[in-house]
Amino acid sequence: MDITGIVKSRQAGRQKLEKASSKKEWKLSDSLREKIMVYAREDAAQNVYMGNKFLALRKNEVAKVAPDRAALMGKLNQNMADMEKIREADERWLHILFGEPYEAKFQSKGMGSAIHVYDENGDEVLTYTAGVGWHEKESKAETEVHGALKAAYYNAFRAARQEINAGAVEAQGGFDARA
Repeated sequence: MDITGIVKSRQAGRQKLEKASSKKEWKLSDSLREKIMVYAREDAAQNVYMGNKFLALRKNEVAKVAPDRAALMGKLNQNMADMEKIREADERWLHILFGEPYEAKFQSKGMGSAIHVYDENGDEVLTYTAGVGWHEKESKAETEVHGALKAAYYNAFRAARQEINAGAVEAQGGFDARA
């Protein structure tokens, strides 16, 4: 392959990673909040906290802000067969490998070697260690989405349970055993 082909190939790979990792903004919309309320009411009626529908919704929403870890792992696996090759690489080469906005640092102190991959916010999103393999770490953006969704769900679930409990008290003729 000539130099031009290498440059074009590297640029195409970088553009693909940049597109996959472009800064993603997430917002808890009114329609999403309403969907969470519906799921929370359904779960409260079944006396189940965070049922499968909500968990699937949460997973889908978090995925919207998550870095494309599979692309990052694939890129490293494709270009490096073993840790010996990684040991020979310097941080600049790793940065070129992963592309913007990711930064990778090689660690070869202590018990073994590792690669740490950071996103544009400086959050470590992946670690590769010989003998262990890949370990994914949650970014701040993912943590914030989890928190927002769980808080919205909790409030809706609590309100639904209060409605259900109030209906049960009325069905008993107004007698409240807890009073």
